[in-house]
Amino acid sequence: MAINFNKALGVHDNALLLFEKRTQLITENIVNGDTPGYKARDIDFDRVLQNQQGKGLSLKTSQSRHISTATNLDAMIEYRVPEQSSADGNTVDVQKEKAEFAENIIRYQTTLSILTRRFSGLKNAFRGE
Repeated sequence: MAINFNKALGVHDNALLLFEKRTQLITENIVNGDTPGYKARDIDFDRVLQNQQGKGLSLKTSQSRHISTATNLDAMIEYRVPEQSSADGNTVDVQKEKAEFAENIIRYQTTLSILTRRFSGLKNAFRGE
């Protein structure tokens, strides 16, 4: 009997990639908190999730010039709308970024824990336990 890893792992493997990319963006925002003109960026998690859920529906392309419908995390990066404007044009709120960073790390660790348990279950199934 063949094992379908997509069914076994669900969306959790893709979620790790999303959280990793988001960690990178938030880190860049924090580092550039004092850079004049820097625009804070982030990924809209809900939009990415909606894209993943609708993956079963895809457009057929008949020519190479047609637009690809593949999900690309870089295409999901958006600029944050600042709550308070800065005189130098910087849109980073360092306190908000730190809170987003902490939340993102917790989500990453939770997803990693779920994947670890799923792999453990698969390993036990292979052993016949």
